[in-house]
Amino acid sequence: MYELSDLEFSQFQRFIYDAAGITLASSKKPLVAGRLGKRVHDRNFEGFGAYFEFLASGAEPEEVQTAVDLLTTNETYFFREPKHFDLLRRVALEPRRGADPFRVWSAASSSGEEAYSIAMVLDDCLAGRPWEVVGSDISLRVLQRARRGHYPVERTTRIPQSYLRRYCLRGVGTQAGTLLVDQSVRKRVQFLQINLNTTLPPRLGRFDVIFLRNVMIYFNGDTKREVVARVLSTLKPGGYFLIGHSENLNGITDAVTPAAPSIYRRD
Repeated sequence: MYELSDLEFSQFQRFIYDAAGITLASSKKPLVAGRLGKRVHDRNFEGFGAYFEFLASGAEPEEVQTAVDLLTTNETYFFREPKHFDLLRRVALEPRRGADPFRVWSAASSSGEEAYSIAMVLDDCLAGRPWEVVGSDISLRVLQRARRGHYPVERTTRIPQSYLRRYCLRGVGTQAGTLLVDQSVRKRVQFLQINLNTTLPPRLGRFDVIFLRNVMIYFNGDTKREVVARVLSTLKPGGYFLIGHSENLNGITDAVTPAAPSIYRRD
Protein backbone atom coordinates (compact mmCIF):
# COMPACT_ATOMS: atom_id res chain seq x y z
CA MET A 1 0.00 0.00 0.00
CA TYR A 2 1.31 3.45 -0.91
CA GLU A 3 1.83 6.07 1.79
CA LEU A 4 0.43 9.55 1.16
CA SER A 5 2.79 12.20 2.54
CA ASP A 6 1.57 15.54 3.88
CA LEU A 7 3.11 17.29 0.87
CA GLU A 8 1.35 14.95 -1.56
CA PHE A 9 -1.93 15.42 0.27
CA SER A 10 -1.57 19.20 -0.01
CA GLN A 11 -1.00 18.76 -3.76
CA PHE A 12 -4.24 16.84 -4.12
CA GLN A 13 -6.04 19.39 -1.95
CA ARG A 14 -5.01 22.06 -4.47
CA PHE A 15 -5.85 19.77 -7.39
CA ILE A 16 -9.48 19.20 -6.36
CA TYR A 17 -9.90 22.84 -5.32
CA ASP A 18 -8.72 24.06 -8.71
CA ALA A 19 -10.84 21.48 -10.54
CA ALA A 20 -14.08 21.70 -8.58
CA GLY A 21 -13.79 24.35 -5.88
CA ILE A 22 -13.90 21.64 -3.20
CA THR A 23 -11.97 22.30 0.01
CA LEU A 24 -10.61 19.12 1.61
CA ALA A 25 -9.99 19.36 5.34
CA SER A 26 -6.88 17.73 6.80
CA SER A 27 -9.13 15.00 8.22
CA LYS A 28 -9.78 13.85 4.63
CA LYS A 29 -6.23 12.62 4.12
CA PRO A 30 -7.19 8.94 4.69
CA LEU A 31 -10.08 9.36 2.24
CA VAL A 32 -7.74 10.67 -0.45
CA ALA A 33 -5.25 7.85 0.17
CA GLY A 34 -8.00 5.24 0.03
CA ARG A 35 -9.73 6.53 -3.08
CA LEU A 36 -6.60 7.18 -5.12
CA GLY A 37 -4.39 4.35 -3.87
CA LYS A 38 -5.95 1.68 -6.09
CA ARG A 39 -5.72 3.94 -9.10
CA VAL A 40 -2.03 4.61 -8.44
CA HIS A 41 -1.47 0.85 -8.28
CA ASP A 42 -3.57 0.02 -11.35
CA ARG A 43 -1.76 2.61 -13.47
CA ASN A 44 1.65 1.39 -12.25
CA PHE A 45 2.83 4.67 -10.77
CA GLU A 46 5.61 4.58 -8.18
CA GLY A 47 3.51 6.52 -5.70
CA PHE A 48 1.11 9.39 -5.13
CA GLY A 49 3.70 11.97 -6.08
CA ALA A 50 4.30 10.43 -9.49
CA TYR A 51 0.56 10.17 -10.04
CA PHE A 52 0.06 13.83 -9.18
CA GLU A 53 2.84 14.88 -11.54
CA PHE A 54 1.17 12.91 -14.33
CA LEU A 55 -2.16 14.63 -13.67
CA ALA A 56 -0.49 18.05 -13.55
CA SER A 57 1.21 17.42 -16.89
CA GLY A 58 -2.17 17.34 -18.65
CA ALA A 59 -0.98 14.44 -20.78
CA GLU A 60 -4.21 12.52 -20.30
CA PRO A 61 -7.36 14.60 -19.62
CA GLU A 62 -9.38 11.41 -19.15
CA GLU A 63 -7.22 10.50 -16.15
CA VAL A 64 -7.76 13.95 -14.66
CA GLN A 65 -11.52 13.33 -14.92
CA THR A 66 -11.08 9.93 -13.27
CA ALA A 67 -9.22 11.50 -10.36
CA VAL A 68 -11.92 14.14 -9.96
CA ASP A 69 -14.56 11.40 -9.99
CA LEU A 70 -12.73 9.48 -7.28
CA LEU A 71 -12.30 12.51 -5.03
CA THR A 72 -15.89 13.72 -5.35
CA THR A 73 -18.16 12.56 -2.55
CA ASN A 74 -21.43 11.23 -3.96
CA GLU A 75 -23.97 10.46 -1.24
CA THR A 76 -27.66 10.62 -2.00
CA TYR A 77 -30.89 8.66 -1.80
CA PHE A 78 -34.48 8.83 -2.97
CA PHE A 79 -36.81 11.42 -1.39
CA ARG A 80 -34.17 12.82 0.93
CA GLU A 81 -35.60 15.57 3.20
CA PRO A 82 -39.32 14.92 2.54
CA LYS A 83 -40.41 18.51 3.30
CA HIS A 84 -38.66 19.64 0.14
CA PHE A 85 -40.78 17.28 -1.92
CA ASP A 86 -43.92 18.47 -0.13
CA LEU A 87 -42.99 21.98 -1.25
CA LEU A 88 -42.30 20.77 -4.77
CA ARG A 89 -45.79 19.24 -4.98
CA ARG A 90 -47.41 22.41 -3.73
CA VAL A 91 -45.50 24.69 -6.10
CA ALA A 92 -46.08 22.39 -9.07
CA LEU A 93 -49.83 22.44 -8.44
CA GLU A 94 -50.10 26.22 -8.27
CA PRO A 95 -51.98 27.83 -11.20
CA ARG A 96 -49.58 28.94 -13.91
CA ARG A 97 -49.75 31.32 -16.84
CA GLY A 98 -48.46 30.49 -20.28
CA ALA A 99 -47.36 27.20 -21.78
CA ASP A 100 -43.75 27.10 -20.60
CA PRO A 101 -42.76 23.81 -18.96
CA PHE A 102 -42.29 23.63 -15.20
CA ARG A 103 -38.51 23.18 -14.87
CA VAL A 104 -36.48 21.80 -11.95
CA TRP A 105 -32.69 21.49 -11.66
CA SER A 106 -31.01 18.93 -9.42
CA ALA A 107 -27.69 20.77 -9.41
CA ALA A 108 -25.64 18.07 -7.71
CA SER A 109 -27.55 15.01 -8.80
CA SER A 110 -24.86 12.41 -8.11
CA SER A 111 -26.17 8.98 -9.15
CA GLY A 112 -29.64 10.29 -9.97
CA GLU A 113 -31.86 9.47 -7.00
CA GLU A 114 -32.77 13.09 -6.35
CA ALA A 115 -33.53 13.87 -10.01
CA TYR A 116 -35.74 10.78 -10.35
CA SER A 117 -37.55 11.62 -7.11
CA ILE A 118 -38.32 15.06 -8.56
CA ALA A 119 -39.49 13.51 -11.84
CA MET A 120 -41.86 11.11 -10.09
CA VAL A 121 -43.48 13.98 -8.19
CA LEU A 122 -43.87 16.12 -11.31
CA ASP A 123 -45.30 13.27 -13.38
CA ASP A 124 -47.80 12.63 -10.60
CA CYS A 125 -48.79 16.29 -10.15
CA LEU A 126 -48.57 17.63 -13.69
CA ALA A 127 -50.31 14.99 -15.78
CA GLY A 128 -50.87 16.47 -19.21
CA ARG A 129 -48.81 19.61 -18.47
CA PRO A 130 -45.23 20.11 -19.69
CA TRP A 131 -42.33 19.70 -17.29
CA GLU A 132 -38.59 19.12 -17.41
CA VAL A 133 -35.95 17.87 -14.97
CA VAL A 134 -32.24 18.48 -15.40
CA GLY A 135 -29.72 16.62 -13.25
CA SER A 136 -26.08 17.66 -13.25
CA ASP A 137 -22.84 16.62 -11.63
CA ILE A 138 -19.11 17.09 -12.18
CA SER A 139 -18.50 13.34 -12.14
CA LEU A 140 -18.95 11.42 -15.38
CA ARG A 141 -18.86 8.17 -13.43
CA VAL A 142 -21.96 8.93 -11.37
CA LEU A 143 -23.76 10.48 -14.35
CA GLN A 144 -23.39 7.19 -16.21
CA ARG A 145 -24.99 5.40 -13.26
CA ALA A 146 -27.74 8.01 -13.12
CA ARG A 147 -28.68 7.58 -16.75
CA ARG A 148 -29.10 3.83 -16.22
CA GLY A 149 -31.53 4.40 -13.34
CA HIS A 150 -30.69 0.98 -11.90
CA TYR A 151 -30.31 0.70 -8.11
CA PRO A 152 -30.02 -1.85 -5.30
CA VAL A 153 -33.41 -2.34 -3.64
CA GLU A 154 -32.05 -1.22 -0.26
CA ARG A 155 -31.46 2.26 -1.71
CA THR A 156 -35.12 2.64 -2.68
CA THR A 157 -36.87 2.16 0.68
CA ARG A 158 -37.90 5.84 0.92
CA ILE A 159 -39.84 5.80 -2.36
CA PRO A 160 -43.60 5.97 -1.58
CA GLN A 161 -45.34 2.66 -2.24
CA SER A 162 -47.63 4.19 -4.86
CA TYR A 163 -44.59 5.48 -6.77
CA LEU A 164 -42.81 2.14 -6.47
CA ARG A 165 -45.74 0.43 -8.16
CA ARG A 166 -46.14 3.13 -10.78
CA TYR A 167 -42.60 4.13 -11.69
CA CYS A 168 -40.27 1.28 -10.76
CA LEU A 169 -39.57 -2.23 -12.03
CA ARG A 170 -38.27 -4.91 -9.66
CA GLY A 171 -35.49 -7.08 -11.00
CA VAL A 172 -35.97 -10.84 -11.35
CA GLY A 173 -33.55 -13.70 -11.95
CA THR A 174 -30.00 -12.39 -12.20
CA GLN A 175 -31.33 -8.86 -11.48
CA ALA A 176 -33.09 -9.86 -8.26
CA GLY A 177 -32.46 -7.39 -5.45
CA THR A 178 -32.37 -4.43 -7.82
CA LEU A 179 -34.83 -1.86 -9.09
CA LEU A 180 -35.00 -0.05 -12.43
CA VAL A 181 -36.67 3.35 -12.76
CA ASP A 182 -39.25 2.99 -15.52
CA GLN A 183 -38.31 4.40 -18.91
CA SER A 184 -41.34 6.71 -18.80
CA VAL A 185 -39.49 8.60 -16.05
CA ARG A 186 -35.91 8.08 -17.22
CA LYS A 187 -36.58 9.61 -20.62
CA ARG A 188 -37.92 12.79 -18.99
CA VAL A 189 -34.69 13.50 -17.05
CA GLN A 190 -31.70 15.03 -18.82
CA PHE A 191 -28.32 14.49 -17.16
CA LEU A 192 -25.48 16.91 -17.93
CA GLN A 193 -21.90 17.19 -16.76
CA ILE A 194 -21.62 20.64 -15.17
CA ASN A 195 -18.89 22.05 -12.96
CA LEU A 196 -20.62 24.54 -10.67
CA ASN A 197 -17.27 26.26 -10.15
CA THR A 198 -17.17 27.45 -13.76
CA THR A 199 -19.44 29.39 -16.14
CA LEU A 200 -22.75 27.61 -16.66
CA PRO A 201 -23.72 26.59 -20.21
CA PRO A 202 -26.29 28.97 -21.76
CA ARG A 203 -28.42 26.02 -22.89
CA LEU A 204 -29.17 25.27 -19.24
CA GLY A 205 -31.99 27.83 -19.26
CA ARG A 206 -33.99 29.00 -16.22
CA PHE A 207 -35.79 27.06 -13.52
CA ASP A 208 -38.82 27.23 -11.25
CA VAL A 209 -37.12 25.18 -8.50
CA ILE A 210 -33.45 24.42 -7.90
CA PHE A 211 -32.11 21.76 -5.53
CA LEU A 212 -28.53 22.47 -4.35
CA ARG A 213 -28.42 20.30 -1.27
CA ASN A 214 -25.46 19.27 0.87
CA VAL A 215 -22.98 20.77 -1.59
CA MET A 216 -21.87 24.02 0.04
CA ILE A 217 -20.30 22.11 2.92
CA TYR A 218 -17.45 21.24 0.55
CA PHE A 219 -16.70 24.87 -0.39
CA ASN A 220 -14.94 27.71 1.39
CA GLY A 221 -16.69 31.06 1.86
CA ASP A 222 -15.62 32.71 -1.38
CA THR A 223 -16.43 29.64 -3.45
CA LYS A 224 -19.85 29.34 -1.79
CA ARG A 225 -20.70 32.91 -2.76
CA GLU A 226 -19.52 32.40 -6.35
CA VAL A 227 -21.32 29.08 -6.83
CA VAL A 228 -24.59 30.26 -5.27
CA ALA A 229 -24.59 33.44 -7.37
CA ARG A 230 -23.95 31.38 -10.49
CA VAL A 231 -26.73 28.91 -9.72
CA LEU A 232 -29.24 31.57 -8.65
CA SER A 233 -28.75 33.38 -11.96
CA THR A 234 -30.85 30.56 -13.46
CA LEU A 235 -33.72 30.80 -10.94
CA LYS A 236 -36.90 32.48 -12.18
CA PRO A 237 -38.53 35.27 -10.13
CA GLY A 238 -40.81 33.59 -7.61
CA GLY A 239 -38.78 30.39 -7.87
CA TYR A 240 -37.56 28.30 -4.94
CA PHE A 241 -33.99 27.40 -3.95
CA LEU A 242 -33.54 24.35 -1.72
CA ILE A 243 -30.38 23.59 0.26
CA GLY A 244 -29.42 20.99 2.87
CA HIS A 245 -30.75 21.26 6.42
CA SER A 246 -27.20 21.61 7.75
CA GLU A 247 -26.55 24.58 5.44
CA ASN A 248 -27.59 28.23 5.36
CA LEU A 249 -27.10 31.28 3.16
CA ASN A 250 -26.07 33.71 5.91
CA GLY A 251 -23.45 36.00 4.44
CA ILE A 252 -23.63 34.14 1.12
CA THR A 253 -26.38 35.96 -0.82
CA ASP A 254 -29.31 38.32 -0.47
CA ALA A 255 -30.80 37.39 -3.85
CA VAL A 256 -33.31 35.07 -2.15
CA THR A 257 -35.26 35.31 1.10
CA PRO A 258 -35.97 32.55 3.63
CA ALA A 259 -39.36 30.86 3.30
CA ALA A 260 -38.71 27.99 5.75
CA PRO A 261 -35.61 26.21 7.10
CA SER A 262 -33.41 25.28 4.09
CA ILE A 263 -36.01 26.78 1.70
CA TYR A 264 -35.52 30.14 -0.02
CA ARG A 265 -37.60 32.11 -2.52
CA ARG A 266 -36.59 34.61 -5.17
CA ASP A 267 -38.84 37.68 -5.11
